[in-house]
Amino acid sequence: QVQLVESGGGLVQAGGSLRLSCAASGRTFSNYGMGWFRQAPGKEREFVAAMRWGGGSTYYAESMKGRFTIFRDNAKNTVYLQMNSLKPEDTAVYYCAVRRIGTATVPAAYDYWGQGTQVTVSS
Repeated sequence: QVQLVESGGGLVQAGGSLRLSCAASGRTFSNYGMGWFRQAPGKEREFVAAMRWGGGSTYYAESMKGRFTIFRDNAKNTVYLQMNSLKPEDTAVYYCAVRRIGTATVPAAYDYWGQGTQVTVSS
């Protein structure tokens, strides 16, 4: 069982930055996949970024490339999402998720989810 707690959301002006954190507790293994997703009102949950807990390649949705960075701190059992050059269309609830094997870009492939953290970008 894995428990996930996100934090770091808030209100920011367009062009600003935020860093989201996802603290994991319970069992984690190097082949677990960590993903960030987001869901805006009236829209489906969409993929943002992913990486394996053990490190290696990172993956991003096209619209986030160059602006968002996913990284982890093993000592703190925490995965982060650094978001720069934020736009009003980035406004959403952001979720972190864990997949027992590898990474994926579809929400249904993930096994554990956090409660989400709200990010609001004003114009």
